[in-house]
Amino acid sequence: MKTVSTARMREIEARMAAEYGVTTEMLMDRAGYGVAHEVRTLADRAGFTDPLIQIFAGRGNNGGDAFVAARYLAEEDFSVEVLLAGSERDLEGDALRAFHQIKEGKVKFTEVPTRGDWDRLQHEWPGGDILVDGLLGTGLSGPARGPIAGAIRYINANAKRGFVVSIDVPSGMNADTGIAPGDVVWADLTVAIGLPKVGYLSPRALEYVGTVTVADIGIPWDLMELADGPVELITAADLRAMIPRRLRNTHKGSYGHVLILAGSADYPGAPTLALAGAVRSGVGLATAYVPGSLAISVSAALPDAIVRSAPATPAGTMSAAFWDHLRPRLSDYSAILIGPGMTPHPDVRTLVERLLVECRVPLVLDADALNVLEGDAARVAEAAGPVILTPHPGEMGRLLGCSTAVVQEDREAASRKAIEKTSAIVALKGAGTLVGAPGRPLHLNLSGNPGMAKGGTGDVLAGLIAGLAGQGLEPFDAVRAGVYLHGQAGDSVALRGSQQTLLASDLAMELTGVFREIMLR
Repeated sequence: MKTVSTARMREIEARMAAEYGVTTEMLMDRAGYGVAHEVRTLADRAGFTDPLIQIFAGRGNNGGDAFVAARYLAEEDFSVEVLLAGSERDLEGDALRAFHQIKEGKVKFTEVPTRGDWDRLQHEWPGGDILVDGLLGTGLSGPARGPIAGAIRYINANAKRGFVVSIDVPSGMNADTGIAPGDVVWADLTVAIGLPKVGYLSPRALEYVGTVTVADIGIPWDLMELADGPVELITAADLRAMIPRRLRNTHKGSYGHVLILAGSADYPGAPTLALAGAVRSGVGLATAYVPGSLAISVSAALPDAIVRSAPATPAGTMSAAFWDHLRPRLSDYSAILIGPGMTPHPDVRTLVERLLVECRVPLVLDADALNVLEGDAARVAEAAGPVILTPHPGEMGRLLGCSTAVVQEDREAASRKAIEKTSAIVALKGAGTLVGAPGRPLHLNLSGNPGMAKGGTGDVLAGLIAGLAGQGLEPFDAVRAGVYLHGQAGDSVALRGSQQTLLASDLAMELTGVFREIMLR
């Protein structure tokens, strides 16, 4: 989905009114309804039965959206409290009308007009299970002050006990730059109103925006084209357009056959995790070749896949002699993944180089399949078929011949350089995974959480991407879909459990529920 600057968003809203008759009051109602829907979804995913929802409102239109969300949630019998950072006399226009509606609906509200009042409240009034930030919108100029600053501090102090949802932008953050010049809300979820804002894309914003969803306010397609951000955001709506409905008169051969080359004596678990991601992708068949000593344990761990032995080197990694067996069978597969847990052994490099020359189906290079190409990114550009690279920052640095720090200083520049050198589809993993391809704009993924910073999560992602590509998704779409679904799975696991205890194997299991959220069937 395209991203938008605040100036262009105002233009879009003005044209919606002038050309389509959509009033500002209607827009506020749609925004508030969308926020309420996301809060309800969060409550369901977190397993709350009767959560207390605290809604924090400023005096502008962002506060008006918060009032509307409060009304809709109260109508669904949620326990709702509205805390106004100011007083009723500060309100005007659509926000005032929305406030009157919650008063008439008997929604509990409290005026907290000064910063000192917020400081006292922090010691006297425990926070809710879900805290909805509607304090400041996209019109921020300078740091938050007065009662707004006090409310931001209250939200952050109580975030230890409740999830934080920000409306359109975390209060205190500039929606165009991602800079927070003063106090800022640290959100778990930001609900973009209409379109994602360009400020989300800044590395500085990653700590504040959390996961991002988009509330549909009915922007016509011709006006959506006015969005002017340089990077696009991957959203659930994008995936619904990518993944086709499965026909009834089909069989396993209709959904592709993915091959995974993975594992070594040092990393015996990697093949199982990659296979788990693949089989949960919907692919018809998944086959893994692993060094012979691993075959029995991998097969026992995942009976849904086909696991076969490959010859091994004395070091316990896959031998290059396996190529003679594999080469005549390449046409049996619709996508191939190589790399997870293989170690950067010279025989692994030989296998990678030969696949680049011979493989004509989507080829995913992950982990050690990237490490063996250290400083030789141009080799990928000579590939016979489409190539997908899934490096973390360290692997990207080795591929490009620079440090991890250089990659992290400007992830966009590193991604563009890798795409230029390799002519491949590149997914630079990390907080805010970037996906790009020749001739395509960069796409940012903001699903996922810090609990996914664990060994093995990348193996699951690589298998998922290979499985999606093996089903016939256009390779660029397979990568975009994979990183989003993978992050959503991580978010679902963390909501029901915790980030600390999240395991890579949990992600594959969670994909069932995440696919269900995206696809009806």
